[in-house]
Amino acid sequence: MNVLVMYDRQTRSLWSQLLGEAVEGPLKGTRLEYLPSWQTTWSEWKAQHPDTVALRKGYYGNRDPYTDYYLSNRSGVLGQQRQDDRLQVKEFVVGVEHNGEAVAYPFSVLNDQPVVNDEVGGTPVLVFFDADSGTGVVFQRQLEGQTLTFDLARDVTLKDRETGSTWNGFTGEALDGPLAGQRLGPIKSTSSFWFGWKDFYPQTRVYGIASDSTP
Repeated sequence: MNVLVMYDRQTRSLWSQLLGEAVEGPLKGTRLEYLPSWQTTWSEWKAQHPDTVALRKGYYGNRDPYTDYYLSNRSGVLGQQRQDDRLQVKEFVVGVEHNGEAVAYPFSVLNDQPVVNDEVGGTPVLVFFDADSGTGVVFQRQLEGQTLTFDLARDVTLKDRETGSTWNGFTGEALDGPLAGQRLGPIKSTSSFWFGWKDFYPQTRVYGIASDSTP
């Protein structure tokens, strides 16, 4: 379904990149522990983590695989599995699946609304998007029983309405104010092409479009 499949060397089970779950083999149904990560630019990553090291694997031979699959109009290697015209097939989304509900946050909407206070699967969530680096992150916006509401203060700094604390939008850490030093809990999310996300989650809600009904 147009998403990377890996195998483990110990059991030869097959694992879905999007699900983080074994889909075939002895470990079928097993889920890996989720660790938060970003899809961002190298310059933005270095700005946040100046002492980082990087693994550079290069390309397969002399061919750039991104040209065929990422920069073309093709819907992946296999083509679309399900038709859903709510978004263009190559629209990027921040996809969230939580407590049985799936929501897609289109980059085109987040460009104009970089801070989203929403609820997914009964959990209040914050979606922060930085258009310059194409980075989208999602946090739980409930802290010690209090649900916070966020607005953009400047650049990548947010402010909550309830306490006036300022926050780093990338890390979810309070920088100043009554909640300084506190951190929001991350919510599992992924940046994906629309054609890949909708094939796995056909009943997904799409945030911010005129019609939010599923096909």
